Amino acid sequence: MFITVPRCPQDPWQTRCLFATIPLLLYFFVGNYLRNAVNTSESYFKVALANRGRLDSVSQQMASHPQYLESFLRTQHYILYMDGPLPVHYRHYIAIMAAARHHCRYLVSLHSAQFLLADGDPLWLQGLEAAPLRLQHLDHINKVLAHQPWLTAHSHMQALLKTGEQCWSLAELVQAVVLLAHCHSLCSFIFGSGSDSDTTPTPRVHHGTPPGYCLCDAANGNTALSPSLAMFSADPSRFVTDPEFGYQEFARREEDHFQVFRVQDYSWEDHGFSLVNRLYSDIGHLLDERFRNVASLPFPHSPDLKRAIWNYIHCIYGIRYDDYDYGEVNRLLERGLKLYIKAVACYPDSSKTPLCPLSWAPVKASDKVHVNLLVMEARLQAELLYALRAITQYMIA
Repeated sequence: MFITVPRCPQDPWQTRCLFATIPLLLYFFVGNYLRNAVNTSESYFKVALANRGRLDSVSQQMASHPQYLESFLRTQHYILYMDGPLPVHYRHYIAIMAAARHHCRYLVSLHSAQFLLADGDPLWLQGLEAAPLRLQHLDHINKVLAHQPWLTAHSHMQALLKTGEQCWSLAELVQAVVLLAHCHSLCSFIFGSGSDSDTTPTPRVHHGTPPGYCLCDAANGNTALSPSLAMFSADPSRFVTDPEFGYQEFARREEDHFQVFRVQDYSWEDHGFSLVNRLYSDIGHLLDERFRNVASLPFPHSPDLKRAIWNYIHCIYGIRYDDYDYGEVNRLLERGLKLYIKAVACYPDSSKTPLCPLSWAPVKASDKVHVNLLVMEARLQAELLYALRAITQYMIA
């Protein structure tokens, strides 16, 4: 089986754009070699480093769980580059919009590079107002899913799907919300693991890229090209509207008017999976594999703790399981750990402030990657449940 991987026009053999694309080396190495030897992460590092020169910090973190890394990369590659109704440059622009909600310069810079490599219009990178109206119309869903997904309603989907020149098709919208949820949750992992520092922050600019400038190097934080990188790097704030909109407690006692999302009424296994797979072929299987992989990761603590973390994340997003005793959350999760999980899940960019509990949470370094993966996948599923339920309600209305 051969996979076509987008190449840098300046260097057709360059394979350093690891994170936005899956280079042949990494895909085949992880996909074939590690499938039969899941405990050989040391060999993975040696081969990858010998052939590529460096690993981005996100992959370094995930490589401690190679089986999960394989499913993550396969899903991401499919969303960004394989069959789907949205053109590739649209996909990267949507990823930019999603990452910008959490001020994730790492992802904004990387997807800006890939957007240009996919023949995207450089003028769109001046800000959201420079993008087509269809993409601007997606901003509200992006904002709500990123910060308060329980506000997602079928009326939002109806507004995007209504007839007109700027309308979205149902298949396009499903791919868009999958991509938004993927990038939002990935921001949680990036900030929680400290991977955002892999790209050096640079000032906002309005110029084009210089002749001979390699976007792949910029996406990988090549400091030897710092003047060019300064011209390339995007300011996340230019892709954000309503910057004050952020996470709020799902149910405050004085304004408890939101209905709890009950999993027995709409679940991933019974409803979301089949809908997303029908409208966006095969993505349901890939996402389901990710959820299963993170659930099966070896954890040094009890399985009850893993379930408590997952259910706590869903709880703070308003999702409840009737068959679960939520007293277990308070029994198993220390206050510091709960603060850590909530910060990474709900306002990950705050991890750059000295007051954030990430710095003093009682989480061992060896456990933190596992916890961050659980946060990312639980958040991803939560956003998908709200978005897919709203689409289902639109379809049956």
